[in-house]
Amino acid sequence: MWEQIRANRRRSAMLISLMGVVLVLLGYCGGEAIFGGGGGFIGLIVAVVVLLVQLGIYFGGAQSLVLGGAGGTEMSRDDCPRLFNIVEEMRLASGLPVTPKVLLIQDPSPNAFAFGRTPETYTIGVTSGLLYRLNRDELQGVIAHETGHLKNQDVQFMMLAAVMLGSIAVLAEIVWRTMRLGGRARSRSDSRGGGQAQLILFVIALLLAILGPLLAQILYFSCSRKREFLADASAAQFTRYPEGLASALEKISQAAEPPSFVNKANAPMFIVNPLAATAESSSVFSTHPPTGERVRILRSMAGAALADYEAAYRTAHGGGLIGAESLRAAPAQAMREASGEGPVLGRSDARATVRRNAGYVSVRCACGLETGVPPGYERKEIRCVRCGNALPIPTTQSAVPPVLGTAQPLRYTRRINGWESFRCDCGHAVLISPSFSGNSVRCPGCGRQIEVATPGAAQN
Repeated sequence: MWEQIRANRRRSAMLISLMGVVLVLLGYCGGEAIFGGGGGFIGLIVAVVVLLVQLGIYFGGAQSLVLGGAGGTEMSRDDCPRLFNIVEEMRLASGLPVTPKVLLIQDPSPNAFAFGRTPETYTIGVTSGLLYRLNRDELQGVIAHETGHLKNQDVQFMMLAAVMLGSIAVLAEIVWRTMRLGGRARSRSDSRGGGQAQLILFVIALLLAILGPLLAQILYFSCSRKREFLADASAAQFTRYPEGLASALEKISQAAEPPSFVNKANAPMFIVNPLAATAESSSVFSTHPPTGERVRILRSMAGAALADYEAAYRTAHGGGLIGAESLRAAPAQAMREASGEGPVLGRSDARATVRRNAGYVSVRCACGLETGVPPGYERKEIRCVRCGNALPIPTTQSAVPPVLGTAQPLRYTRRINGWESFRCDCGHAVLISPSFSGNSVRCPGCGRQIEVATPGAAQN
């Protein structure tokens, strides 16, 4: 897909340039209309400041902007080996230089997204609902789609285009409000004194303040829709099983509620726009193509190669999508059989994984009830809500007699063979996976090494 990546860069440069022209015109004309002769320079300065602020948000807080308070936690291979196997498979199939990080978010609504400006920051986010509602083939299709966005360098462009769009919207709001408060009166006064040019600039500034964000949004969403088709084509190629993604798109679009952290800013990042998941018609303001159309194209593919997707896309749209060079370079691929495997995690396992990653310490009572102790809980025991027993919270012990003023080696004695969590002296939760076989573990909070002892054979 190198040809497509190059084409993406050309389109990106063109789109960003067009948005830049709108931003510059809006700043200059707005400055002239508000401040009079010579005010265009002030308007340009304001436009540059707005753009720099937006770029600062992009480079410094892109992850928080995307997550929007979702509270996701990074997963390790031990948390869900089957999911990481899928991610690694798609990395190899796509040729990505690094394996993306995986972010898990506690939310029953199935969905996924990708972000990252550089290979070192590539991240694929999934909701817990995705892991237990989709079977392995469907989940592989979703991961392949998001990997396709990273491989095709869509994420960098879409986030930068969003910065430009946000800058135009903010500047348009500044110009509009300022003109309403006083710029209009000054412009009329200047025009009565012979300032016809000032009146023209006033009208242009007014039109740009109203239509500029609208035009930039149309350009942004138009590119976004095409990139979704390209990511679908990449997913079919990587997985060699288009039906997996098609079935996943149907399940995701039929979810009863969107993820709780979705907003207008991050909705376009998802594989299916949660705010318009069931829309079956496309408009200039649609961030994604209609899900039904994407499913029909995938299911009408004769094989799993890019040429098969291109043929199905041409039948549906009458125009091409993938460049000729990419089509010639991509080998023919037959579809594979379905794996027949179910979800990679059960509902309760997905919930437990989220809680572990969030720093909860699990305490099991003799009555069978398991209690999750939240981070920041300061007491050394907690009462079982079922039987009322006081349950000690598992914590580290000093490995040697304490010496005043020195940091002591820590030890923890295991109790079970499965997932186990305990509290370090610093208060941070430490996790031990079922596959753990070492003699020590490092606290992710304070960084201290903790000796792990097993008294005889630990019990399940």
